[in-house]
Amino acid sequence: MTILVLNCGSSSIKYKLFDMESKSVMAQGGIEKIGLPDSFLLVKLPNGEKVKFEKSMPEHTVGIQLILEKLVDPEIGVIRDLKEIDAVGHRVVHGGEKFNKSVVITPEVKQQIIECVELAPLHNPANLKGIDAISAILPDVPQVAVFDTAFHQTMPDYAYMYALPYELYEKYAIRRYGFHGTSHRYVSARVCEFLGVDPKQQKIVTAHIGGGGSCTAVLNGESVDTSMGMTPVEGLVMGTRAGDLDLGAATFIMDKEHMDTKAFNNLVNKQSGLLGVSGVSSDCRDIEAAINEGNKRADLARKMFIYRVKKYIGAYAAAMNGLDILVFTAGIGENDPYIRAEIMKGLSYLGIELDEAANNVRGEERIISTKNSKVTVCLIPTDEELMIAMDTTALV
Repeated sequence: MTILVLNCGSSSIKYKLFDMESKSVMAQGGIEKIGLPDSFLLVKLPNGEKVKFEKSMPEHTVGIQLILEKLVDPEIGVIRDLKEIDAVGHRVVHGGEKFNKSVVITPEVKQQIIECVELAPLHNPANLKGIDAISAILPDVPQVAVFDTAFHQTMPDYAYMYALPYELYEKYAIRRYGFHGTSHRYVSARVCEFLGVDPKQQKIVTAHIGGGGSCTAVLNGESVDTSMGMTPVEGLVMGTRAGDLDLGAATFIMDKEHMDTKAFNNLVNKQSGLLGVSGVSSDCRDIEAAINEGNKRADLARKMFIYRVKKYIGAYAAAMNGLDILVFTAGIGENDPYIRAEIMKGLSYLGIELDEAANNVRGEERIISTKNSKVTVCLIPTDEELMIAMDTTALV
């Protein structure tokens, strides 16, 4: 079965084409700057070479049409006919309380995704554009929605509720939803497969740390708590997001700076986190370079980042009454040995012991704790696209 996976952002489209018999990537690439004059498609060839195609793409349908053209292109294409695509899987950010698993997209499902737009106004509209584009170009191909929030729908009510007047939950469904669910689901299952253990008997914390980040407590294969909340702002210190913040401080800042909700939303989503504290960058590589030059604010930003991750891991070990496996994944989790080491050093009370030689690695599956460590710590590269493709295959 051949599955196309689409991840549509407001001005971008990432794609991968999978051969599901071998679970191999046949083609991949992405479009940037949709709606701008200098929009382009970047195709990654099997040999690692990247080919750029510049084209005006005022909206998503034109972009997806270009992707499909390149999939059947005589020179760089990997299939002869678009009829070889058996189904399309879409990343959909917010499924609210309506979806606790992936679903085949029907008119009813699409309407329910639309109803979740107010919970994810930056993401769900873009996801819907991808669905509409495929419906227009390949109307007979089945489509599947895979939700970032679905994995976390197993959280108990005492974990997902906020201590606000209950009527606000009843009126507006204000609660913790969590995100990165497809990644947390993939790595928590994959680490058990990698270690040869039963996921139904494990206490796991998955640390998905990158430009955006979240930690999840996975008890016996199910998410029981996660650090992101109703929106992706809550929880860890992130590249440009503030993470946990005193609500009193929020109203204080709005009063002092004469901010409306839109301006404050921009502050905590795009001007805070590593960028806001360091004043340098949202990227850990830039921050490390600044630290090496003696930048104290950059050093503070990285220390805050490490501390917040360590604190959540400890909290989730307490929530599950123990910890068997700790997993690092995503951009920073997979590629920054120093940050992994510093987090692990702060968890020695759990019996975690770092294998420094094993930890000196980037982007490959590996145990990075010692044989004597009471908690097995692993690096597992995430593969959200493969997870989407697997769900799509199972459903169609």
